Amino acid sequence: QEDPEPPHIKEEQEELWTSQEASNIIEFPSSPVPVKSENDEELQSSHDDDCKETGGPQPGLISEYTNVPVSDVTCNAGKKSFICCECGRKFGRKDSLRRHMRYHTGEKPYSCSVCGKRFSQRPNLIRHMRCHSGEKPFSCSFCDTSFAVRSALVNHMRIHTGEKPFSCLYCEKSFTQKGGLKKHMTVHTGEKPYTCPVCKKNFRCSSELEKHMRIHTGEKPFSCPVCENRFSRRESVIRHMRCHTGEKPYSCSFCLKRFRCNQYIVTHMRSHTGEKPFDCSSCGKSFCSKSKLTQHIRIYVH
Repeated sequence: QEDPEPPHIKEEQEELWTSQEASNIIEFPSSPVPVKSENDEELQSSHDDDCKETGGPQPGLISEYTNVPVSDVTCNAGKKSFICCECGRKFGRKDSLRRHMRYHTGEKPYSCSVCGKRFSQRPNLIRHMRCHSGEKPFSCSFCDTSFAVRSALVNHMRIHTGEKPFSCLYCEKSFTQKGGLKKHMTVHTGEKPYTCPVCKKNFRCSSELEKHMRIHTGEKPFSCPVCENRFSRRESVIRHMRCHTGEKPYSCSFCLKRFRCNQYIVTHMRSHTGEKPFDCSSCGKSFCSKSKLTQHIRIYVH
């Protein structure tokens, strides 16, 4: 079942069903259709006048009552259902099953008149067209932010309500969106499903791979507004800006010396702890930073 609507949501009126559909709902008080997702909204779209058909069963249609014609199975209220021969899912109407079968056959009869992209269901095309029209009919009553699809508004509302319905089974950390939980789970599983096509390095999420790819492409989409230096990562711009502002937000807990970025203070702290994690493979000498090891190798080894 769909999640209950969160409070304070101003939403557009969904497509009106035809009077024929409304009458069908009264005639068919049978058991409800199984749980549906947003992609199954097509089950509520316009009726195909299947009750007018008198032919035999269509491909992919299985009647639980094989001795009854398909047209009677569809129109005889509350007694029959149609079953998908691929996945076993049940439907109360033949046209609903016919639309469902497109997921298995790959049929996409609806196409966008702007970009030509094709869809298996009409409601999916309607949602897609909002990308071109800019229409955002779903509005948040708290901050007046608008969205093109209802699911985006539902996710957004959790910012205001504080709801975090997706919980980690390992550490009980909760998330507002399923994608956030999926990304977090890779911390526990160690899974790195995203692979760089150039160097084959693996990453936990697509955003990490996207950032990594800029090493190979040389792309630097972020620029400093002061000196126009360009960077491949947004966080690099933030660190660089401290050169202009003089901000040093990181301080040493031993001597209170301050630094512009976290890595500088990590290296500095080793001067107090005596830690030297970088070893020369030639002479075995240890260093507190990688840069000092590199300098040592350049001078004494080569």
